[in-house]
Formats: sequence, C-alpha cells, structure tokens
Amino acid sequence: MKVVFATCAALPAGDGDDDALVDALADVGVHASWAEWGTPVDGDLVVLRSTWDYPERLAEFLAWCEGEPRLVNPASVVRWNTDKTYLVELADVGVPVVPTAVAEPGFADWPDGEFVVKPTVGAGSRGALRVAAGDHATAAAHLDALGGPALVQPYQSTVDSAGETAVVFLGGRFSHAFTKGAMLTPDAHYDESGLYVVERLSGASPSPAQRRVAEDVVDAAAELTGLRRDEFLYARVDLVPGDDGSPLLLELELVEPSLGFRQTDAAAPHRFASAVRAALAHR
Repeated sequence: MKVVFATCAALPAGDGDDDALVDALADVGVHASWAEWGTPVDGDLVVLRSTWDYPERLAEFLAWCEGEPRLVNPASVVRWNTDKTYLVELADVGVPVVPTAVAEPGFADWPDGEFVVKPTVGAGSRGALRVAAGDHATAAAHLDALGGPALVQPYQSTVDSAGETAVVFLGGRFSHAFTKGAMLTPDAHYDESGLYVVERLSGASPSPAQRRVAEDVVDAAAELTGLRRDEFLYARVDLVPGDDGSPLLLELELVEPSLGFRQTDAAAPHRFASAVRAALAHR
C-alpha cells in the first residue's frame, strides 16, 4: 500500500512536523512518499499536508483536488473548509464561534475594541491584520487591499496570555492537543519559505469544556458536509477563551493543518497510521 503526502514546491518534504509519520506508516505496511500538489501522483491514498501556497492558486488547487478521487480529506471538504465563511455556518447551527462577520469593501460595522481583518481564503496567517480599536481607516484600506471578501472578528485579548488550544482528531477520534502562542503580535515573523507565521508551540491537555466544544465542532462539520466524522482522516479544532473563559472556535482546520506531532506523545504518529489504514480499507 502506498500513500502520497501532498505538499508545495517550497516545502518538498513538509515542515518537519510529519517526519515521524513515514516510519509509523512503514510499521503497518504502508509506504509513504512526498509529492507536490498539482503533479501526477501514484498512491492508494493522497493525503493533503503542507500545501500552503494554495490561497494564491485557489481555483487550480480546487480543480486538482476534485480530480483526485483518492484524496483525504475529500475534495468536497476541501472546497467547504478553504472558505472561512464556514464559521458562519457553524455558528448558525449552535457552535460557539468567535463572533464573525463577512465583509466586502465598503463594510462599516466594525467591532468595538481591537479586531482582526483576514481573508476568507488564507493559510499561515497571511493577510491577517490586527487593528487597533477605532482605526477604521486602516481596516478599510486593508479590506480593499485584500480585493475580496474578508472576515472581521473581535480580537480575543485572552489569546495574548492563554494562546490558542489546538485539539486534534484522527479518524474522527480525539488524539491529542497542543497550544499555539498568539500570532498577531509585533514580533511575529514568517519562516524562510514565507508561507506561514512561525508559531510558539507546546503540548497541552484540553479541559473538559474544550473537549466538549471540540467534539461538537467535529460533529457539526460532519453534518454540514454530509460525512461521518470518521471520514475525516484528521481535524484540528482551534479554540480560544472568550471574555468569560468559555472556549470559542477560532478555526476548524480540515485541509492541510500542522497536527503538532512534535508537541505530543510518541504514540500519536501510530494513531495517525491506524487512521490511514482504516481510510485505505474503506476505499
């Protein structure tokens, strides 16, 4: 059995987070290799990993995904999840989401306090701007510069001290969690590829409240996409504390998220390998 990890030209073997997966897959009889998305691939399963240049080539990326029947997560999920307006859909079905408005040029209903303007299609925090309270001119100029729809969200100041908690599911089951430090800070910088903001990561044990919200998010996403939750090979639920400390969904990552294997227990790559074997068995 062969699995291809899809990446981009700037990261021919990913960013290092997935290195342990190759050996874990070999242990269960699966050969893994890397290939740039958009090129012909030869494998029984194609797993999206570090395809982080897709926002600039979205139509091409989606067309490639839709022409690849062996893809996981599947192309229908990719199309839904690459457009961050899915947050509005999740909020509409009762998921506790950071308040989110979809803005076009000319938008004027800015939040009170600090807020964030970011493109509806983006990766690695590229194009996301933290705006000072009342600085509507800067926000409007950034919205215009993005050249398309954007999300506007109140900045959750608790992130500065608590960070984000990323809750990871493999094959629909909780696997592990890790924390990410605040990224929209003055000292934020990109890695040498220019594709993502360098993150300050560490392992985490999610609270019961975070686990409940994360489970609800995965269930709701499965319902909205018409899949069983175990059909998500992976899912990463990014949570931040609201003003009252309750967890709020910041983003749900179903396309190409880093999964924090370097920040968790040594068995996590083997859980990933088992999820891959299950996916192969159902194809």
